[in-house]
Amino acid sequence: MDKRDLRSLLEKVASGEVSVEDATLSLRIDPIKEVSGHTKIDMHRGIRQGNCEVIYGAGKTPRQIMEIARAMLDEGEKAILVTRISSEIAGQFGEELDFSYNEAARCGIFGQMPEPDGVGTIVVASGGTSDIPVAEEAAYTAQVMGNEVIRLFDVGVAGIHRLLSHTDDIMKARCIIAVAGMEGALPSVIGGLVDVPVIAVPTSVGYGASFGGISALLAMLNSCASGVSVVNIDNGFGAGYLAGIINHL
Repeated sequence: MDKRDLRSLLEKVASGEVSVEDATLSLRIDPIKEVSGHTKIDMHRGIRQGNCEVIYGAGKTPRQIMEIARAMLDEGEKAILVTRISSEIAGQFGEELDFSYNEAARCGIFGQMPEPDGVGTIVVASGGTSDIPVAEEAAYTAQVMGNEVIRLFDVGVAGIHRLLSHTDDIMKARCIIAVAGMEGALPSVIGGLVDVPVIAVPTSVGYGASFGGISALLAMLNSCASGVSVVNIDNGFGAGYLAGIINHL
């Protein structure tokens, strides 16, 4: 159950469509559900934050992921995001549960992708083609949170006309995620063009002096453009989640 489900339930109680007893029963779900001794799921996170728990797939076995997902689906969750999983692991889910996989994002969902209900659109721009895995993780996460997403890939500052050819999309966005490695200049350029929040995502793409994304991270933290915030290196999920919250305000 998320905040929208809770509001709908309370509206039905107010109208008399649902009894107080039935509503109380719906809300008596134990907020913590333990799964096979390895995971404790926060079942009330959707009520508090608007979205259910996300499964971080790295380090988990396919069986653990499926047991967590099944427990959440049994409690009525409709779209459960799983991040950082390989295509080999993802291939083991489809036979038992409804699962779809985005290979570029290295993410997938149990259940169905929700219809967009955010206020506007989120633009996800990547500096280069090598940044796409992180950018796609951000875009896919935002979509699972119910947002309309526009992808602008390979629009880095080495050929700035590529970015400027998408000025309309950039100017109409309610939030922009800028993903870049190397010198990490893309968020600063976009931040100087728009009046909406820009979420900068440094990637580990680059040669030796990029120090695995630290150069891009420091450049983004020192951005001269106002309105730019920065998430961790390669953290497309964090950027997509934050953008989704902003677009639902």
